[in-house]
Amino acid sequence: MWIDTHCHLDAPEFGPEQALSMQARALARERGVGLCVIPAVMRRNLDTVRLLAHRMGDAYALGIHPLYVPQAADEDLDALDAALTAHRDDPRLVAVGEIGLDFFVPALCEPAMRARQEHVYRAQLRLARKHGLPVILHVRRSADAVLKHLRALPTGGGIAHAFNGSLEQARAFIDLGFALGFGGAATFEPAKRLRALAADLPLSALVLETDAPDIPPHWLYATAAEREAGRPQGVNTPAELPRIGEVIAGLRGIAPAELAAATTANAGRVLPRLALLDAGAP
Repeated sequence: MWIDTHCHLDAPEFGPEQALSMQARALARERGVGLCVIPAVMRRNLDTVRLLAHRMGDAYALGIHPLYVPQAADEDLDALDAALTAHRDDPRLVAVGEIGLDFFVPALCEPAMRARQEHVYRAQLRLARKHGLPVILHVRRSADAVLKHLRALPTGGGIAHAFNGSLEQARAFIDLGFALGFGGAATFEPAKRLRALAADLPLSALVLETDAPDIPPHWLYATAAEREAGRPQGVNTPAELPRIGEVIAGLRGIAPAELAAATTANAGRVLPRLALLDAGAP
C-alpha cells in the first residue's frame, strides 16, 4: 500500500463539492493508495477537510498555512484550538498542519509579515504540544527558521512537507523526529540535488506525497511555452503517487514494493494515528 501524506483534495481545482477529487481518489485507491492525509490551510476549511476525510475514508490535519497568515486573526488560532479540542478523539485527525514558514513569496518576507508568520507558527506549535499531535510543516526557503522554532517548541516529530533543503537541514529534521516528504519534484531530471537526497537519505527518513493539485510530476507539467501553445497544465492527484514512487524507487535502486512498504511504515511512525487507520480503525 502507498500513503499520500499530503494532498489538498478540497482545492478548487477539484470542482464544486469535490466531485473530481472523489473520482481521483477512487482511481488512486485502484492503484494502491490506501490512505491520504488532507491538511487544512485556513480557518474556513477546518470542517471541510474533516468531513472530506471521513467521506473518503482518509485522514486529515488542522492548521493555518503560512500563505494564509495575512488573512488570519488571532481569533482563527482560537478557532483552531477549539476544533482540535472538539475532535481530539477522532482517529482520522492525525496532525496539526499545514503550518510553517514561507520565505519564497516576496510579500511574506516583509519584516512585519515575517514576524506575523513566526507568531502564527509558534502559536500552532504550542497547540500541537497542547493536544499531543505531530505537525505537518511547510518549509519553503525557510528551513533554518522553521528548525529554530522547532528546537524551542519541540513537538515530537511529524513531516517536513515538500522537502527541498540541504543535507545538513535534512539531518536536523531527522534528528528532531521528522520524516521528509518527497513527491513530483523529484521526478524532474534537472532537480539533481533533490534527487540525490531522495536516493541517499536513510530509507527510514522518507515519506511520499503529491501535494495535489500542486507540484505535478514531470509527465503532467507543461512549460510556459507549451501552455502558450495550448497545452493545459496537468492537475496532480493522489493517483499519480505510485508512479512517483516508482521513480524514487528507481533512484534508490530498490523495488517499488519495498519503497511502498517502508514509506507506509515511516508515515505511521511519525503520524501515529495514521498507523492505527492503516490497521483498520473506524
